[in-house]
Amino acid sequence: MPRTAQVSRKTGETDITLSVNLDGTGTSNIHTGVGFFDHMLTALSRHSLIDMDVQVKGDTWVDDHHTVEDTGIALGDALREALGSKRGIRRFGSVAVPLDEALVLAAVDISGRGELYWNVDIEPAKVGSFDTELAQEFFIGFARNAGITLHLRKECGTNAHHIIEATFKACARALRQAVESDPRVEGVPSTKGVL
Repeated sequence: MPRTAQVSRKTGETDITLSVNLDGTGTSNIHTGVGFFDHMLTALSRHSLIDMDVQVKGDTWVDDHHTVEDTGIALGDALREALGSKRGIRRFGSVAVPLDEALVLAAVDISGRGELYWNVDIEPAKVGSFDTELAQEFFIGFARNAGITLHLRKECGTNAHHIIEATFKACARALRQAVESDPRVEGVPSTKGVL
């Protein structure tokens, strides 16, 4: 059974349509109107091997906040839907990802309890026109709506671009492990029998 989902989300601030394929090859078609964010979502797709088509029209004349946050919410909804019953998945994933001087750790538990635990200090306030604080806003919406426990921790790094990119890539790699099918797992990987 294909592990795919399509989500539409329309508010007074954003109009989002997106689709995901958890068993893809990491191909993406990303257009959010926020160049740096497109770059990060492309990395998320490529390194998770989750195919993504993300089309967003947002009120970027205000700022990029609504576009980034709402995309996280919609992408989380899509991941949760595509996972379905979660039968046969590995459930957990963790990784350390370096990007030049930056090193970020990520750990994922597809627990059904969506929460972000963020320990990623980013000193420069901007990468180009992108507010660096929006990276955290994306992951809050994503983790909560996907129903995943997501830990992201910066071990070192000074360049804001490198830190944020390492964070997206680390999340992607951990997510890739967690959503993979494990042929040895029967049913849902939980002693409770449900996630």
